[in-house]
Amino acid sequence: MKITISKENYLKAIAEAHAEGEPVIAATLARWLDVSPPAVTMALRRLKRDGCIQVDKEGSVALLPEGRKIADRLLQRHHLIERMLTELFGMEWYKVHEEAEQLEHAVSAEFERLLIERLGPEGTCPHGNHVELDSPAERRRRGWKQMFEVEAGASGKVICVYERDRNLLEYLNGLGIRPGSAFQVAARNYDDTLTLRVGDRTVQLGRMAAERIWASQ
Repeated sequence: MKITISKENYLKAIAEAHAEGEPVIAATLARWLDVSPPAVTMALRRLKRDGCIQVDKEGSVALLPEGRKIADRLLQRHHLIERMLTELFGMEWYKVHEEAEQLEHAVSAEFERLLIERLGPEGTCPHGNHVELDSPAERRRRGWKQMFEVEAGASGKVICVYERDRNLLEYLNGLGIRPGSAFQVAARNYDDTLTLRVGDRTVQLGRMAAERIWASQ
């Protein structure tokens, strides 16, 4: 089986969408990868032929062992590149996801080994995420909750944020909200916004953004 960049992207997107708790169907993949529905149909047909995925009668897509192996390899390299860009080169945390999306396909096994030796096998990416993708249920088992669920008057610490939205990451960075940031919910407002105290600042955050942030208390 020839492994192409397109196949790698589809398999990684399937793994990521599943981890985010989204229904992994053709429409989801079209949105995640910004491609047309016919393109998704053709790609899924090839991946099924290659023994990488299975598609049930409702159209739900799941990775088979071969597809999972390829997705995990790409996720590992993506994770290492993000860490490399921030920890070794000092790139801003909200920029590294897009860079890693481009570079992950060019990483050799030897370079991957060197990155692991330099950075260590453990550790989170700049967005607070582990290389092993956590589902919402797994995050809740750890005692984390979405920032929007934190009660008024309660304090917490940002653990991780959704990394696929560059505009969201830049917005959060401007508010001083990033993994490791301490915060207090000063108020839960009628318009579904939160009033937060972050450091010495008081900021407003909407529900859509607050649901993309996982925090501990």
